[in-house]
Amino acid sequence: MFRPTAQAQEADSIPKLVSWDFAAEKKSEGVYLLHFKATLGEGWRLFSTTMGDDDPNTRIVLDSLSATRASITGITEAGELKKAAEPVLDNMEIKYFEGGVDIQATVQYSGPAKDIKGILTYMVIKGDEINPEETPFRFNADAAGNLTVGKGGLQASADKANELKRANIDLKNPVNKVGGIGNEGETNPWFIFLLGFLGGLVALITPCVFPMIPLTVSFFTKSAQDKKKGIFNATMYGFFIFLIYVLFSVPFHIAGAAEPEIFNNISTNVWLNLFFFAVFVVFAISFFGVFDITLPSGLASKADSKANKGTLVGIFFMALTLVVVSFSCTGPILGSLLAGSLNSDGGAWLLTAGMAGFGVSLALPFALFALFPNWLSTLPKSGGWLGSVKVVLGYIELALAVKFLSNADLVTHWGILHRETFFLIWIIIGICLTMYLLGFNWKLQRTGVKMSKVRWFFAILFGAFTIYLLPGVTNTKYARLKLMSGFAPPMSYSWYGNNAHEKGAVEPDVINDYEKALALAKEKNKPILIDFTGWACVNCRNMEENVWTDPEVHALIKDNYILVSLYTDDRAKLPDEERFLYEFPDGKKKEIVTIGNKFATMQTVNFINNSQPLYVLISPDEQLLTYPVAYTPDIPTYANWLKSGLDAFAKLKK
Repeated sequence: MFRPTAQAQEADSIPKLVSWDFAAEKKSEGVYLLHFKATLGEGWRLFSTTMGDDDPNTRIVLDSLSATRASITGITEAGELKKAAEPVLDNMEIKYFEGGVDIQATVQYSGPAKDIKGILTYMVIKGDEINPEETPFRFNADAAGNLTVGKGGLQASADKANELKRANIDLKNPVNKVGGIGNEGETNPWFIFLLGFLGGLVALITPCVFPMIPLTVSFFTKSAQDKKKGIFNATMYGFFIFLIYVLFSVPFHIAGAAEPEIFNNISTNVWLNLFFFAVFVVFAISFFGVFDITLPSGLASKADSKANKGTLVGIFFMALTLVVVSFSCTGPILGSLLAGSLNSDGGAWLLTAGMAGFGVSLALPFALFALFPNWLSTLPKSGGWLGSVKVVLGYIELALAVKFLSNADLVTHWGILHRETFFLIWIIIGICLTMYLLGFNWKLQRTGVKMSKVRWFFAILFGAFTIYLLPGVTNTKYARLKLMSGFAPPMSYSWYGNNAHEKGAVEPDVINDYEKALALAKEKNKPILIDFTGWACVNCRNMEENVWTDPEVHALIKDNYILVSLYTDDRAKLPDEERFLYEFPDGKKKEIVTIGNKFATMQTVNFINNSQPLYVLISPDEQLLTYPVAYTPDIPTYANWLKSGLDAFAKLKK
């Protein structure tokens, strides 16, 4: 693919589609004419800026900061504009240039001329090939108010790189060789496997899967030449179901090998969290019976058509057919598993563990009932209770959707979903779910549903949980709900302000600026506790609300350390002058644009770890006092680690 640059491109083996040259001229005070001169490769045509927004076009867009300083008031094109009906685009009339064109944008400043930058997006066509491309641009303003062409992309900076890679930190040689990162910061794969297994059990009692169990087992046992063959076929059917779900995780292993930070980026990405929120809401509406979510019918037909071909091959496609046609019920559960796995440390292996648990749970009944066909008579008959299961799952999906909206809100600081708002929404969902299970409709009228023992059990369970959530909306000591630690927003993200609920109990003297923390440590002659954390980090909230609040731990931190919390998922943009391109020792490059980019990279290059939380103890001159530790929910262990850091600091002062 063509890779444009802000200046004439260097020669390489990639054929040129378009090369750009930029220039600027001052027309009057505060008014400038920017030139974007395109030179097209042979046979390529560049779409005009006069094409519609929904059509292939060329656009000049200033970034958000530049847009506060200046605006584009007009665009003209110096070149031979051509028009033609384009067969590739259903004979749409297109406007384009061949050879070259000078696109001229008039820019009006609202104040003194300052640096501006943005993106030039464009599309080119040759034959039946259409390529969308973009190239950054930058114009620098000097003291006299003249604009000169700068480099559009971020540039490497040795000074800024040194701010991230701290020369004095030696990870291999702490003063006290205690601590260290083992499995304490990682989610146990067996726990995720168990969650996947439980998810599979839930999927088994959905209307898409449950009726298939006796039908499929009966098919295998009756169609086989003997009982042994029928058991083998049913067992292989179950194995292939398991295998298909495990194979779903393979692409994530490939992605993770290419980019180790990808799972952290996925779990804290604003748009992905909003996407999950929207998907879960859609799943919930589907479970409420408004519509069914299905994969393309052609996919199910193709799988089904091959189910009778061969022996093991046919059984494999029978398993694939079940996976496809049951997607409307299993999709929301799998979506929950996917989102939960990628929001935990461990990445693709956790996803594999979850998928394996889900596959085992879903496949096991087919093998067991084939071995013991008499058990089929003990299964409850399909009926209205399956529909009730879907509605209950719909309410649960709706509650889970709120979590992803909360993640996006936290990392962007929108302030729309404070802790109490989160609990209020869950309380409303809990009330609606409990009333549904008790047999009331939205008008609070009895629906005549038969109250079984199972229905009573779940009505009491969800009702009790809803009552448990009620103190969460108050400004009292009872608002700290331990069961919700790490799932709901932190205590400090509150209607009642940062010091709500318990004064100074959670974040004593937290500073969110590393350089300021370093200066304060030198001033007070105290060691530093670095807390690499994240707004959407579940284990971080567990530590802050259940470990840091312990009286001994709280006193150790507050009285002896300068605590600095560095949020690796903070999407707030750095000032223009602080953004740069960081180059790793292996030659890979990363744009440092947000606060999260900065601190995540700082964590990776100094401590060879990109999971959160990560706790580091250093002296004011940045000597490592102990080995870093990760998630450490055992209070005595964490307290002893803090004491070891103080002991190491005392050794340095001697």
